[in-house]
Amino acid sequence: MSRQDLMLPSDSPQKPSRRKFIQGASALAIAYSPISKASSFQGRPGTGKVFAYVGTDTSAIDGKANGKGIYLFELDSSSGQLSLVKLAAEARNPSWLCLDPSQRYLYTVNEISDYEGKSGSVSAYAVDKSNGDLRLLNRVSSQGAGPAHLSLDASGKYVFVANYGGGSIAVFPVSSDGSLGTATFTHRDEGHVGSQKATSAPPGSFAISGHDAPHAHMIGADPGNRFVLQTDLGQDRVYIYKFDKQTGKLMPATSSPFVSLPSGDGPRHFAFHPNGRWLYSIQEEASTVVLFHFNPVTGSMVAQQTISTLPNGFAGTSFGSGIRVSPDGRALYAANRLHNTIAVFSIGSSGKLKQIGETPTLGDYPPQFNIDPSGTFLYACNQRSDQITSFRIDKRTGLLSFTGQYTPVGTPTCIIFTS
Repeated sequence: MSRQDLMLPSDSPQKPSRRKFIQGASALAIAYSPISKASSFQGRPGTGKVFAYVGTDTSAIDGKANGKGIYLFELDSSSGQLSLVKLAAEARNPSWLCLDPSQRYLYTVNEISDYEGKSGSVSAYAVDKSNGDLRLLNRVSSQGAGPAHLSLDASGKYVFVANYGGGSIAVFPVSSDGSLGTATFTHRDEGHVGSQKATSAPPGSFAISGHDAPHAHMIGADPGNRFVLQTDLGQDRVYIYKFDKQTGKLMPATSSPFVSLPSGDGPRHFAFHPNGRWLYSIQEEASTVVLFHFNPVTGSMVAQQTISTLPNGFAGTSFGSGIRVSPDGRALYAANRLHNTIAVFSIGSSGKLKQIGETPTLGDYPPQFNIDPSGTFLYACNQRSDQITSFRIDKRTGLLSFTGQYTPVGTPTCIIFTS
């Protein structure tokens, strides 16, 4: 997952983390939500300001963490420059962030495993829209160790959490004041795990971690808000649940409760096309993207294409991470860690991908990237080199060009924007 940096209790057995493995490999060789169209974007109503929040790693098993919590930046929508405002909230490993639809509340996982004993946690903050300030509302157990991802349903009434270390998922109701209530649903993946060697990995790859147990990695609702999908990297599966919007409970989809990826490939994150019918899954160990045709009525998924995120002829180890579709639905972007690039694909009339370029992130180990609300700039979080790099998106081709701007921030793992 690359999210093995869990703070384990001292009496818990520890297995080698992927981060430790990747650092060793590096030494030998020397990171959802659908994005709507934003052509009329004018910045935050009433202020003209666009804010960015950056989540960071504040602690890690190997001690390589330089963040302090959630950082607040202001975005210049003309140049793409990020200007640091302040550390908005001190927090433990706020590695994944999301805003509710009203943007009055911000939620983050705390990727730890010692909250209330052996759990991670989820924190809720109130957002001051005038200046971006955050005020902690409450914090609850994530119902599993090492939460790596969270998202909200379209109504903003429920928060979905994926616990990587615990291999579990949970659903939390959102109270009228934005705070989180007691979980309405919890589930732990059990049983089958895939092979340590990825079926579709490039020659010479040693991307073999993550298949020791089930590892829930991402969870999010489909654009119609009828189904909730969840990846399990260790099981090489994408689960599909019916979502009861009244109770917040999930039930396996009757048409197909899950789809399987090739053994060991490790599905990590996914992104929907704006049409709601094409879903793209990025595999961490295989460095591939798989296109699925998604049925928004039944929730069924049928694989249509598998394509590498790496250049032709690549050999060795790399880990896929983030994936995004451009606001206009014409391009898809996928991040590669160790290779340290953003692969650029054009999207054809049937949803199939064609790789048209790749852009170095000009930093080390990007676990996540994001596109600003106007669809003009792409920002890559370079976790190991303590910086975010920005790129201008060519609206005609989808290709990226470096803006020349580096934004320093300790161990960035996630960036999100107000709009």
